[in-house]
This record gives sequence, C-alpha cells and structure tokens, in this order.
Amino acid sequence: MARLTSQEKAKEFDKWVMWKQEGSREAEVDLITKFLPLVDKVANRLAINLPANVDKDDLISYGRFGLLDALAKFDHTRGLQFETYAMWRIRGAMIDGLRENDWIPRTVRDKAKKIEEAYTALEQKMLRMPTDQEVSDYLGISEKELQQVFVETSLASMVSIDEAVGEEDEQKTARHSYIVDELTPRPETVAEVGSLKEVLVGVIDKLPEKERLVVSLFYFEEMTLSEIAEIMSLSPSRISQLHSKALFRLRSALSRWKSQLMET
Repeated sequence: MARLTSQEKAKEFDKWVMWKQEGSREAEVDLITKFLPLVDKVANRLAINLPANVDKDDLISYGRFGLLDALAKFDHTRGLQFETYAMWRIRGAMIDGLRENDWIPRTVRDKAKKIEEAYTALEQKMLRMPTDQEVSDYLGISEKELQQVFVETSLASMVSIDEAVGEEDEQKTARHSYIVDELTPRPETVAEVGSLKEVLVGVIDKLPEKERLVVSLFYFEEMTLSEIAEIMSLSPSRISQLHSKALFRLRSALSRWKSQLMET
C-alpha cells in the first residue's frame, strides 16, 4: 500500500478509535474493506511457490480469517503499522490452512530436512558452497530428482507465527508470543541483528550468481517469482528451484550461526 499522509493516518486512527473504543460497526467494515487487498497480495506471493493443485481461492479464504484475527488483536494505541502485522498474520493463517489440509506431507518435510543436513555437512567438509552434483551424490539421487525435491519442499521452508513451539508439550506456546514488537529495540537485539545481518550478507555474497540475483530481486526489490522469471529469461519453476536452493543454503548458515551463538 502507498505511504499515507499525516491526514490519512489521522483519519485511519479515528476509524480504529470508533471501532475499538466506541463499537462502531461501520468503522469496522471500513477497516476490513481498506485492508482486504492485503489478502490478495499475500496470496499472490505465496501461491508462486506452491504446487499447481493448490487453489489460490483456498489461500484467500484462509487469509481472510487471518486478516479478521489481525484486526481483532491489533493494538492501535501503540503507533505501529498495521499492514506489517497483518501480513504476518495473513501469511500464517494461509500456511496453517495448508497444513491442516495436508498440503505438506511428512515425507516432503523429511526430504527438506535431509537436504538441509546435506548442505550443512558438505559445507563444513569442503569449506565452500556445494554444487548440485555434490549434493545429489551425497544424497544418492540424480540432479533431476534433487531439482524436484526443491519444488516439492518450497513450502516446507515457511513457518507460521501461530505454530506452537517449545521443548515440552505442556509448555508450548504460539510462535508469535515470542515476537517482541517494540518501537525502540533493545541493545542486545541490535547487536544480535547486526551479527545476523553480517552472516546473511556473507552467505548471500557466496551464493551462485543466479541464486543471489533471485534472492535480491525477491526479498529486496519485492518482485514476484514470475516477474523474476521474465527478467532472467527462465521458467517460473526454475526460479522457484533457485529460490529454494538459496533458502536451504541460508538456513544451513543460520543454523551454524545459532549454534555458535549458544556456545558463547
């Protein structure tokens, strides 16, 4: 959405007050109508990485529930941007809906785990990024089979902020409970984020050229994979494979960074 002017922000805040504090049904409907396009935006980005049998209308349906949940739980008095919060909730609702309908079988998740372990083991052994052939040989599969795994596991690399996490079942809580949403970050957070950025920059710089370009265009330029495919003169499925491979490499590096952080 376009950046709001001061007058538009004030008008939007008034809508929140009228609904949350005065119970105006009209203000609630206005806010729902205003932010409903966020559902389509998230669905379009998410659908690119999903198998063809996943209906985008289902994503939109899940996402609308996520939007309503975000509207109900949003604290308008904190001066935060609703769009950012809502897109996380919408995305989480879509992923939860897909999981509940078994769009991501356990076998697919097992494949994703094995690939991640392969990247970690080979990078530690070779002290560099492994090639597709080396990963294929390590896993005992062909390169073609490896590419298919990248397509199948594209959703497995996503997480929901509503997913229950924790060491013990009785102590598990939703992932979003651990998200600290503060206007002023804590010093330790700034230091940790700075360290994380250094790790990510280093890993991204070492990515193969095509994977690095896909990551840059997707996450920094906010282009869709279809748009990237057109720019790079490749098929959307090939772009999806490059994106998935880059994510596996990044996750492997982050796992090592996390282990080192815990040891210090």
